[in-house]
Amino acid sequence: MFSRYNRMLGAFYLGIDTLLALISFWLAWLIRSWRIIPRPLYSVSNYLWVVPLSVAIWVAVGLLAGIYRDINEDDLRRAFTDPLKVAFTATVLLFAVTYAVKFQYLSRLLLVLYAATDLVAMTLFRLLARRFAGPLRRSLAGLRSFLIVGDGPQVIDVARVIEAHQTHGLRVLGFVRISSAPLWALDQSPLRHSYPLFDLPQLPELLRRQVVDEVIFALAKDDLEKLEAAFLACEVEGVKTRVLLTFFPHLISKVYLERLGDKPLLTFITTPENEYLLLVKRILDVLLTLALLVLLSPLMVLLAALIRLTSQGPVFYRQTRCGLGGRKFCLYKFRSMRPDADLRREELKALNEVDGPVFKISRDPRCTGIGRVMRKFSLDELPQLVNILRGDMSFVGPRPPLPEEVEKYESWQRRRLRMAPGLTCLWALEGRSRLSFRRWMELDLDYIDHWSLALDCKILLRTVPIVLLGRGAS
Repeated sequence: MFSRYNRMLGAFYLGIDTLLALISFWLAWLIRSWRIIPRPLYSVSNYLWVVPLSVAIWVAVGLLAGIYRDINEDDLRRAFTDPLKVAFTATVLLFAVTYAVKFQYLSRLLLVLYAATDLVAMTLFRLLARRFAGPLRRSLAGLRSFLIVGDGPQVIDVARVIEAHQTHGLRVLGFVRISSAPLWALDQSPLRHSYPLFDLPQLPELLRRQVVDEVIFALAKDDLEKLEAAFLACEVEGVKTRVLLTFFPHLISKVYLERLGDKPLLTFITTPENEYLLLVKRILDVLLTLALLVLLSPLMVLLAALIRLTSQGPVFYRQTRCGLGGRKFCLYKFRSMRPDADLRREELKALNEVDGPVFKISRDPRCTGIGRVMRKFSLDELPQLVNILRGDMSFVGPRPPLPEEVEKYESWQRRRLRMAPGLTCLWALEGRSRLSFRRWMELDLDYIDHWSLALDCKILLRTVPIVLLGRGAS
């Protein structure tokens, strides 16, 4: 199914879930009102602010969990796991908020009934939508008929995908060959049905006498020049035209069309491109940083005093690191080593315990006493909150490398520079300093390929106990 139609279906699911959340709260209110346990409910006016809050939490959790991104009614498991995932997380957040505001008149039983009712409602809706998936998708996308233009085996692949969605209103009208060779044939045995074959000069007439909604060109790079008239014929008829991009050398890039003024640009990108979600990530970084700076300021003052009292040299250590796109910035840390640590790095090179261009020693002799404690619990990295506030870093992202490390990167490793660096990432969950350099790079790229706000939250929550217990640090 085309991604645009999936987005439409996702928006439809989002709207229905919002409506179900409102109805669920109303039903929970009725059920709770009938049972005077343990005391009568306060006036409904006291709950007016709770309703939009509850619905907003439910919808926000669903968006962050990505349940509206890729709707797949064929996956029966998701009809249960998606609502359960949202209900559990949203209920915990809702109770946390209502506990924090300490309003005594809020009925906890009412909130439990609301959560249970909405969970059941979301699950039943998905089971019902699964039962009527075809009509539902047809009502959103309509019936679509396709002509497929091309000579290679990829035309069969396109036809198979369309056939797999026949119940959603998609159907193949036939194939249009580009080759004029008399012995040209197309093996349609992998398909459920056999479709008529047409020659390229017949395309304008086909568009006039048949209902053709879309034409898909599945062609080789050398065929582009032959198809100028075919493209113009589709444009004149107002028929939607799509081009299969198999002749472009890309493996993991996401592809979409962007415009620069009135110039259409085919865009390939291998990093997260949702500007809205990235903006939300930045806003959350700033808010969390400000809160932590206030909360941890006494600890940071104490650490600064201990560093000053126990060793010679400055309190803070400044180092040039590479950030987004390789931009250099000044990274801040509490100094955990002797002032001449950088000068002694070459003489300790033989003790390096990490492969690749990274330099790490588990019991580094350059560390001070307080520095060794700070490094074990990552307290030396607290000043990087300033880097996050300035926009040099994020809470979650690949660790910022040294410029000399970047110079030794293999070409495939440089893609990790295309995401803002962070304090923690997937490597922190798998062993921090115990990882090989290659595995470290693979985890960073895996994070970039699967990035979401939900993944950031999961990494942050799992990092906290690892840091508190001092596991995997050097």
